Formats: sequence, structure tokens, C-alpha cells
Amino acid sequence: MKELSVTWFTEGIVDFEHKKYVLLAYLQHTAQYFDDKKLYPFLSNLIFHYQNLVLFRQNKQQVAEHFPKKIKRIDFDNFRIEYEQMMHNAVYMDELESILDFAIPRLKASVEGGKEIYDFVEQNMEIQGVGIMPLHTDAGYVLLNNGQDTDIHAYGYQITLFTDATERYRAIETHYISRFIKRFSNTYEAIKMELIANNQQLPNPATFAVATRHTFPLHETLLPVAKRSLVRLLYQQGK
Repeated sequence: MKELSVTWFTEGIVDFEHKKYVLLAYLQHTAQYFDDKKLYPFLSNLIFHYQNLVLFRQNKQQVAEHFPKKIKRIDFDNFRIEYEQMMHNAVYMDELESILDFAIPRLKASVEGGKEIYDFVEQNMEIQGVGIMPLHTDAGYVLLNNGQDTDIHAYGYQITLFTDATERYRAIETHYISRFIKRFSNTYEAIKMELIANNQQLPNPATFAVATRHTFPLHETLLPVAKRSLVRLLYQQGK
């Protein structure tokens, strides 16, 4: 199923029953992934659509000029077409309000369902530093041990800062390096030493081990949650 577009609720036929069907099909599709504990990109998309509708409702009058228009009258004498703003059409507005009334609480409930899974993953996750930590932790390695999985997945990470008009944000980028087999002799410290030997540009990299009590989908859940948790940890340590 295709992802909902940004303006799905105003595109094409603005009909409550039709939009209700579109939304319910999308939420059912998303729920199937949540049942499998797969969070991304589904949770972030749900959050976007929920916030988008809430913001739209708050700013309806300000965005009226961006709405679809229909032809009101054709002036053949002056070769001019007059348009009517759909936002001023009572039937159109009633349908739109019905769509918003239906969609917003259901999107919110789906977001909360995804957030419960996110919290469960985070509560069952442990992050610990490996070896001696350098002064600068903006770049290094993340070692993921996914529940009872015998593999340890090594990723390189890089923290970047960007600023908008009011705030500074931290973003994290990761790239996959290699897979290691978890065994008694292959400790996190031993893996870190092997990574250092293969990359002399980081002689003492910040390295973090992430372990979970349960096994989760690696790419759709564990890695995204681990990245966000690591960014928060590094932010708290840097205060």
C-alpha cells in the first residue's frame, strides 16, 4: 500500500466516506507492521500525518488560498475565468470537518500504539560504553546485540549538529560495518580492538554496546530506537 500523501484529506474527491475508507485501510496496513513490532518508517509517518492534521485545523483560514478552486463563472467577453475558493463552500467545509473529526483521534490512537512499542523496546535496552571513552564522542561505533541473536552487528556512527531559527538539533548517521559472532572470547572490547585495527583514523573511538532482552526487527525497530537513545545519552553527557 502506498504511503498517504501530505494532502491526502483534500486531494481529489473530498468525500467523508471515501476518505474514511482511505484512512482505515492505511491504519490497518500500519497495524500489521506494529503487530510484528516493526516501527519505522511507519511510526514517524503516523506522527507526521497526525501533527499535519492538527496544524491544519489550527490554521485553516491562513491556508485557504492554497486550497483547490472550482470555476465559478467564465467571462467570454473579457476572456477571464472566475474561481470560487472551496474553503468558502459550506458543503465542502462540512465534509472536511467530518474528515478531520474522524481522522485525528484515530491517527492519535495509532501513534500511541506505536509509542507503546517504542517504550517497550527502550525499556528492554541497555547501552554501555566499551573501553576507555575519548573526550569527543561525535563519531565512533555502535555494537548491536539483538536479544538472543548470536550476531553482534557493528555500525559506524557520526553525530552532526544543525540549527534552525530557534534551536540546535543533533542528528545521527550510521553505516553498517560488519557482523561478529557472539561468544565468550569475542567480547565487546575485542571487537572494538579489531575495529580500531581496521580503521587507523579512529585510534580511540567512542564505542557503545547496545543489548536487548528481547529480539526485535533489526532495521525497522532496534537500530532506529538505538540511534535515538544514543543521541539522547550523548546529549545528556554533554550538558
